[in-house]
Amino acid sequence: MIRPDFPSVWDASMLSTFRSCPHKFALSYMAHWKPKTESHHLHAGKAFASGLEAARRAFYEQHASADEALELGIADLLGVYGSFSPPEDSPKSASRMAGALEYYFSQWPLGSDPATPAVLGGRLGIEFSFAQPLPLNHPTSGEPLIYSGRADQIVDFAGGVYVEDDKTASQLGASWSRQWDLRSQFTGYCWAARSTSMRVDGVLVRGVSILKTKYDHAEAVTYRPEWQVDRWLEQSIRDIQRAQRCC
Repeated sequence: MIRPDFPSVWDASMLSTFRSCPHKFALSYMAHWKPKTESHHLHAGKAFASGLEAARRAFYEQHASADEALELGIADLLGVYGSFSPPEDSPKSASRMAGALEYYFSQWPLGSDPATPAVLGGRLGIEFSFAQPLPLNHPTSGEPLIYSGRADQIVDFAGGVYVEDDKTASQLGASWSRQWDLRSQFTGYCWAARSTSMRVDGVLVRGVSILKTKYDHAEAVTYRPEWQVDRWLEQSIRDIQRAQRCC
């Protein structure tokens, strides 16, 4: 039997899976077992994120009007959604997701949104993708392990700089806002930003709920002090070292 190589690149999903079940991690990320069908939630969320990015780039980079940018965003969303068929009882159809994008920009309009893409090295912070080396080496190659991820934006907001991430949901409420305060994914975003000397204050989270008959929205701000980011890094290193021992 050929032993699969230890992963060189890690992300929030991998850490979360390993913490919940090391065997599931091994099957998913080392043996590369995948579900036979794609989750309709993930597919719809991917299309929604792509539409948001397309609309923002059209408005902020190409200087299209807000209406033109929205049209381009919807076209992009529908292109990414494609011919995918969700379950019959799912509200996340292509048309409902396009409506969710229109609803999003009715609540946070392009041109009057209090959160605007930050200027980073002469470029706008639309889509924050990163691949930062961890202070831990690969057990075989000896090269630094990489921690990677993607957030929707880096924005100027309320006198500070924040990572901004958009979520789709079935339901919103008090529990939706509270869940982000200890979200490891967002602490990792802040670590990655600060590793590149980008001083972010925290994370701005925006959510749109998609039901068959209506939409709703919510916004939450969650902060990450230095000590919390440091503890996240220490714990992540311990978890990856434990994964090496399991391997």
